Amino acid sequence: MSMARTLLDTRPLRTSPVYRRLLIGRTVSVLGGFMTMVTVMYQVWHMTGSTVWSGAVGVAQAVPLVGVGLFAGAWVDRGDRRRVYLGATVGQALCSALLAVQGFTGHVPVVAVLALVAAQSACGAVGAPAAGVFIPRLLPKDQVAAGLALNQVAWQAMMLAGPALAGLVLGWLGMGACYLLDALSFGLSFYGAFGLPPLPPEGEPSRPGLGGVLDGLRFLVGHRAVRGALVTDLAVTVLSFPTSLFPLVNAERFGGDPRTLGLFLTAMGVGGTAAAGLSGSLTRLGRPGRVMLCASATWGGALALFGLAGTAWAGLALLAVAGAADAVAVISRSTLVQTRTPDALLGRVTAAEQIVGQAGPDAGNLRAGLLAARSSGTTALVTGGVLCVLAVAAVAAGTPELRASAPEPAEA
Repeated sequence: MSMARTLLDTRPLRTSPVYRRLLIGRTVSVLGGFMTMVTVMYQVWHMTGSTVWSGAVGVAQAVPLVGVGLFAGAWVDRGDRRRVYLGATVGQALCSALLAVQGFTGHVPVVAVLALVAAQSACGAVGAPAAGVFIPRLLPKDQVAAGLALNQVAWQAMMLAGPALAGLVLGWLGMGACYLLDALSFGLSFYGAFGLPPLPPEGEPSRPGLGGVLDGLRFLVGHRAVRGALVTDLAVTVLSFPTSLFPLVNAERFGGDPRTLGLFLTAMGVGGTAAAGLSGSLTRLGRPGRVMLCASATWGGALALFGLAGTAWAGLALLAVAGAADAVAVISRSTLVQTRTPDALLGRVTAAEQIVGQAGPDAGNLRAGLLAARSSGTTALVTGGVLCVLAVAAVAAGTPELRASAPEPAEA
């Protein structure tokens, strides 16, 4: 296999100027989003000194995402997805601008900060299902996986750069400047999407209200491959998501060195970025279900071994493997979902995928923390990793459609 086919497939950047502009705009916006995430955590802690209020930031982000998500997906599947996305982007930018105003003035209660975070999350819950249709509508089917891989590379890179940049700006210019940069970043995101053609649903539009939501859920239950992909993601994250265990494991096994703790997430991010950058051969395979299953099992196995690692360097290497496996699983799962879901249902299915992606890690962190409190961090990691591998094997055995070489046609 040539090196060129192993490296990231960049055909979408060459063949679609519209996709290229959209990717640039969304990448800058993701960078701003990570800066705001860090700044909100810093501000809430600075205002309250309370871990309870710090934890409430996650609640303020998750509740609107879950509560609005499926209904937003049904709404998206009724109209022009481009227009919905532009409106949601304006809403997110306005929330960041208001955060910037209060960041410069510093005279608002913490509840007001969390309310703005919740409003921005609600706007994001509307915009994400609309954006879920962009790649399959803009790119040929054989380039969808490559487009998703490019998105993943951009996201991973911004996950590494955003928090670091936020720390620098916070130190130099303060909280208001961080929020203001995020608000300005949405301008590029708006510009990138403004050049899209109208994107109404192809096929019968969604029914209004609860009926449209139920139609989407019926599709998810009835389509075995898409259902299997989301069940795999939910099982993997609930059973083995590790980040809440990192401080405890670092104290138990690596002497509690804060430098080691800081490297845990960095190692996962580096592994994910490297894997997405070398995903060319995988995105050209045309077997997203098989790749997703293998990557998900690798994630679980690497985390179980991390729980047994005897040295910090071995642990960091295993976390890099886990991060790489996670990136490959995300690309493959999104490819499967977007190529096997009818366009008229894609907003609702993307919303469900987003909810699983939010709820799974939160539930996984809670599970890990409760188990570790009754045993140890090592026990929680190893058992979670093993259960993850077993769950993936069960889904693979019970869902032969995920192992199929060629995608089945999308049918409503």
